[in-house]
Amino acid sequence: MTTSQKIALVTGATRGIGLETVRQLAQAGVHTLLAGRNRERAVEAALKLQAEGLPVEAIALDVTDAKSIAAAVAEVREKYGRLDILVNNAGIIVDEFGRAPSEQTLDTWRTTFDTNLFALVAVTQAFLPLLKAAPAGRIVNVSSILGSIALHKDPSSPIYDFKVPAYNVSKSAVNAWTVQLAYELRDTPLKVNTIHPGYVRTDMNQGQGEIDIPEGAKSSVELALIGPDGPNGSFSHLGQELPW
Repeated sequence: MTTSQKIALVTGATRGIGLETVRQLAQAGVHTLLAGRNRERAVEAALKLQAEGLPVEAIALDVTDAKSIAAAVAEVREKYGRLDILVNNAGIIVDEFGRAPSEQTLDTWRTTFDTNLFALVAVTQAFLPLLKAAPAGRIVNVSSILGSIALHKDPSSPIYDFKVPAYNVSKSAVNAWTVQLAYELRDTPLKVNTIHPGYVRTDMNQGQGEIDIPEGAKSSVELALIGPDGPNGSFSHLGQELPW
């Protein structure tokens, strides 16, 4: 790689939208770190993309493990001294479908928030010094339209009846965190935004969805590659602003 080549890291990247985000960033010429909690799976996925001639490298990162986060940060610092792009893609959904919001167990809420919110904040905080060391760092938080409180209140919206409470509220919190961090970074070259990938056919959705995985990765890639005039603190899908 060249010293001018951007360095990106994508969490939860051994499959699905995360893996495709790695592919598209690498196709754009970005040296991309494919992060997975299982190093062997990350290496296997990275080797397949390397075989396509793409600048991809595996890195072990369990976003819920403080020691794993620290080790990943140390590895990136030692090798590159900076990070240009962080895509917080890792996420889970463990709600029991068919149960009312008040019937979801507290363990479901805690497990969901540990990965979807607290881990995302922890990873961002840990990598922030390396992002600040880049000329113009970019953070993309993968959220969901299901985090839109405005749409959940609107009986005419397409998600009004789709109440998966722990997941939905965790994504609302991701949106709120993005706004808070964007305010902190408002006078710096660093930008942070949150995206809805779309209703994508992935393993998380049991193969259901309206769009294919390549389309689902586009929003993350677009926001990762924005220039100095790009948004900060936005919530969007393929450039279209979404209601909070």
